[in-house]
Amino acid sequence: MPLTRGLRALAKRPREVRDTLLLLAVLAWVQALLLGHVPLWASALGAALLLWRGWLAWRQRPLPGWPWRAGLSVAALAATVAQHRTLLGPDAGVTLVVVLLALKTLELRARRDAWVLFFLAFFALLTPLLRSQALPMALGVAVAVWGLLTALVLARRPVGAVPVGDAARTAARLMLLGTPLMVVLFALFPRLPPLWGLPLDSTLGRSGLSGQMRVGDVARLALDDRVALRVAFPDGAPPVQALYFRGPVLRVFDGQQWRPLHGPQAAPVVDAAWVHADTAVTRTAAGPPLRYRVTLEPTQRPWLPALEHTLRAPQVQGGAPHAAPLTAPDGAWWLPAPITDVLRYDAQAHTDVAWGAQADRLALQVDRELPPGYNPRTLAWAQALRRELGDPEPAALVAALLQRLRDGGYRYTLEPGVYGPHSADEFWFDRKAGFCEHIASAFVVALRALDIPARIVTGYQGGEFNPVDGLWTVRHSDAHAWAEVWLPAQGWTRIDPTAWVAPSRTAAGVRLQPPPGPLARAVVQVDPRLLQLARAWWDATNQRWNEWVLDYGPTRQLQLLQRLGWSAQDWRDALRALGAVLGLAAVVAVAWLLWPLRPRRADPWQRWLRLAAQRAAAAGVVPPQPLTPRALATAVRRHPGVPEATARAWEAALLQLEALRYDPAMAASLPAGEQRALRQRLRDLPALTARAPTRRAAGRWLLGMALAAALPLDEPHAQPARTSAGWDEAALRALAVSIDRAEGWDDGWAQQWLPRAQPDARSRALNTPPPATAYPNWAAYRARFVEPRRIAAGVAFWAAHAEALARAEARWGVPAHVVVGIIGVETLYGRHLGQHRVLDVLATLALDFPPEHPRAAQRQAMFQDELRALLRLARHSGIPPDTWRGSYAGAMGWPQFMPSSWLAHAVDFDDDGRVDLIGSPVDAIGSVAAFLAAHGWQQDMPVRYAVTPPTHPQALGTLLAPDIRPTFTAAQLRELGAELPPEAQRHPGPLALVLLHNGDPAAGGGAPTYVLGTQNFWALTRYNRSSYYALAVLELGETVARQRRA
Repeated sequence: MPLTRGLRALAKRPREVRDTLLLLAVLAWVQALLLGHVPLWASALGAALLLWRGWLAWRQRPLPGWPWRAGLSVAALAATVAQHRTLLGPDAGVTLVVVLLALKTLELRARRDAWVLFFLAFFALLTPLLRSQALPMALGVAVAVWGLLTALVLARRPVGAVPVGDAARTAARLMLLGTPLMVVLFALFPRLPPLWGLPLDSTLGRSGLSGQMRVGDVARLALDDRVALRVAFPDGAPPVQALYFRGPVLRVFDGQQWRPLHGPQAAPVVDAAWVHADTAVTRTAAGPPLRYRVTLEPTQRPWLPALEHTLRAPQVQGGAPHAAPLTAPDGAWWLPAPITDVLRYDAQAHTDVAWGAQADRLALQVDRELPPGYNPRTLAWAQALRRELGDPEPAALVAALLQRLRDGGYRYTLEPGVYGPHSADEFWFDRKAGFCEHIASAFVVALRALDIPARIVTGYQGGEFNPVDGLWTVRHSDAHAWAEVWLPAQGWTRIDPTAWVAPSRTAAGVRLQPPPGPLARAVVQVDPRLLQLARAWWDATNQRWNEWVLDYGPTRQLQLLQRLGWSAQDWRDALRALGAVLGLAAVVAVAWLLWPLRPRRADPWQRWLRLAAQRAAAAGVVPPQPLTPRALATAVRRHPGVPEATARAWEAALLQLEALRYDPAMAASLPAGEQRALRQRLRDLPALTARAPTRRAAGRWLLGMALAAALPLDEPHAQPARTSAGWDEAALRALAVSIDRAEGWDDGWAQQWLPRAQPDARSRALNTPPPATAYPNWAAYRARFVEPRRIAAGVAFWAAHAEALARAEARWGVPAHVVVGIIGVETLYGRHLGQHRVLDVLATLALDFPPEHPRAAQRQAMFQDELRALLRLARHSGIPPDTWRGSYAGAMGWPQFMPSSWLAHAVDFDDDGRVDLIGSPVDAIGSVAAFLAAHGWQQDMPVRYAVTPPTHPQALGTLLAPDIRPTFTAAQLRELGAELPPEAQRHPGPLALVLLHNGDPAAGGGAPTYVLGTQNFWALTRYNRSSYYALAVLELGETVARQRRA
């Protein structure tokens, strides 16, 4: 399957590629949240840039240079200015954020670039919330935050193969840990009214509420099925055909557009006498009140929909606290500013109202006016109808028009086509089709032509009862337009002409809807009620979100504080409460961090070591300080009276315990059963036989028992042990001064950083040589590295980096299997890079190297040079010296380079402009090959040959005397009695006889292994001065190559 193949291909890519693609996917999701809120070109450009960056990462191609980035940036700025006519303001700002977020990925080279990108992405997540705080948007932002935190966790853990699932779980835990703080900030952060509302521009005609109505210029009305408002009726809801939510009242007609007489978007030029006379019209309640509560979604307009005959101002519960509703004599309600947040208000409507029955002709004049030159056929037909009916009462003329709508073949449709300037003529005589706006406009024009006062009312009609929460849901697709007619002795009367064309629209609340999509059709086929139930649950969930989150305004915040016992009067009290809670939380956090008696989880490894130390102390062995398995084994061996066999058994068990702790390869590959066997082996160690305890020995025994019992139980995976002792501070300062002088650092770089180093006792112990009597064991050594897990990882590494390995072989002549073998032995292909602080390790070994090492002085001088190289490397790279992590010997990265090797041989093999042996396996491949080439690697030369050593001891000693340095020709080897295969006899250069022990023959060990090493074998030992290491590298690489070909 394509998806499966894609995942397999991704698994073969380096971790850096995977992490980059994950980050790009999250950024694409962030941009998707802004889709529709920014210009189409900005979304398209952002998507194209992210796709381009993803292709570069997948192909591991170099990033574009500065001319590309500069040109794209200038083009984006120019397009933004052309679109918005400015670079300031929210619209232009959001557009720039989208484009710059994608452009920044094209210079994602160093870690600091990643931090800038993360900051910009988190900032970009704020911009969708400027437009919508609805539940779907909040969920989308939460997913984006989770994704960004996952990518951030991966970026903060640059070494090893960190699974994405682990990083995602860590990010989820971080979000959960931050939830209490988020709740506190939400509840207590002062609720200030918004400084502005963000209008939503749209050029598409919708069925939502509008402050004006232009008839005939919408070719296709797009149904908007989003929720407009939700209504609760505490005393019971009226019939659905009575649910008319009044909005703008349109009374002024210029031939093309209807506009209100009062309120926002009012007609600019109207006779002042008409307006004054209109304000004298009164309304008198004649029926019982009906209570209702409305939750209004943001409309970006000021109109406040209310049930007809709502005489008193609605009581606003949410939104801006100082926005008192305004009204007009024609019954419309509005707020002084656009509604940019969810708004809840309580109101009362009356079932019957006497309205304007005594209005004079001047007050009604504006509702009789028609512009000259428009709809001549409608005007002529109206006069003919009046003459035909014999100049009847207005009610009879209204009835005649409605009868015409019912019997004249008129249709209700959302696709009426494009109307011309004479829209009423076209409706009545030509098209005979339209939606509510066409019908109401044509009806009112005809009434005014008959000299009957009439006006258009827009709002919402009907709704849908939600059985889940008991609310009525009114959608934008319920938007409607109807007519009000003034009749003598009755006053203003609602007449809905659409009900005479399509009775189901108002009587049953049936809306015209577009055909359902494939998913909706499938759900309906399964169960027609399932879609309605899911929709009801979703609407109810959104209502809860509105009530608990979006409707949490200043009033509810102060009420909450008062319920909690805090005398809160305004936002300043809320701010004080927030400061008090945050201060208390900070005190608790600091107390927890400083509390020395926190319960700590016991480490089983420390328990095993303490058990062994207590048993040794019982025999009079004083446990060494600091206590390590190797140091304890040395103390046991040196203790008088301990038999050799017993000392060897203790040594073998303790060294295995040491490997389990400090050797990542063994700790990761040792099965749980073998760990349990090791624990049992430690318990079953033979008793140490000691001499009869003298008074002095008894004292040493008591001291040993006390020290063993006092051993601390460290946290698992703790940092290296620190001690206040370990080196002479004066020697440290002298070394720093000498380094600064040698390097010419006038700013005292070494003197700034070396004092920050801490003694690393664990590193010192691990660099202490084993007892001289210990025999190495090639078979055991090989089994640690040439094992199934490492082989499988090597096959995957080779497959993921075949192109880089081939390039390295072509450039430096080092075969791929040799590079694969080295990286596999060193770090198990990036899984174990070491967690020691390299500055501490090198300072410890440079100033306090174990004196029992046979070459202690030479090794200490070498580590002083490496410490100097680390400071130089840190200075050149800009990465602080105390942030580098590596092995207990100071080696770093995938190839485990010492700092001097990093400076001399590390290469930028992935062409990204930087050398990164910690995060880039491609750089590691090239650097390993460059190192070997610099140390004499010969292209196409074999590395080793099989050999049968001479049997004569003197001849064998002669051949082994140069150790592993190639010294003898093939002819000389044969003269001394060695048996060489034909290919070795033809070797043109010097060879070395290499001996590898397989344990102590006297203790049952196997016969030693011999190989002939070439110049390339010698080059391998320059990487690690051990013939065992070189042969393990070869055999691992060759085994991986065979497995890959299989």
